[in-house]
Amino acid sequence: MDEQDGGPLLLARFLPYRLSVLANRASSTLAGQYSQRFGLSIPQWRVIAVLANEPGISAVEVAERTAMDEVAVSRAVATLHRDGRIDRRPDAADGRRSRLALSAAGQAVYAEVVPLARRFERRLSSALPPADRRALDRILDLLLKELSPAVAGPEEASPSSRIIDDRTN
Repeated sequence: MDEQDGGPLLLARFLPYRLSVLANRASSTLAGQYSQRFGLSIPQWRVIAVLANEPGISAVEVAERTAMDEVAVSRAVATLHRDGRIDRRPDAADGRRSRLALSAAGQAVYAEVVPLARRFERRLSSALPPADRRALDRILDLLLKELSPAVAGPEEASPSSRIIDDRTN
């Protein structure tokens, strides 16, 4: 009996599992570089990367953009703030929230990590011929669209069922 007919689920061939393993391996490999040099965790790097492109957003918005758990984002924000890598200012419209931005120290870290990340991406991409890279981009876009909160039902879109976990870059 094959998997299509309800046979055994072969985890090594199960697409969500394979995507997770690939993402975790890629994240861990890249994280090894910026962790040693800058003492950053994967969630901390993600917060920095998002804030570099969208200064002034809240931690909740960072969590939405990265598909990370809000608790992981909150811990990363607290550490980055303590280390002087991000600045917080109260939200004028909602006093319960803070607006986040990179400090000069955070901008300096971002400027040094980006070339590492781009080199790693080129290395990983070089394993594929150009046509396969374009196909992979299209496939990833389709899968991400299929699983976007706007397409998924409320159960699938809940933070506890996020596709990208906190270890993924």
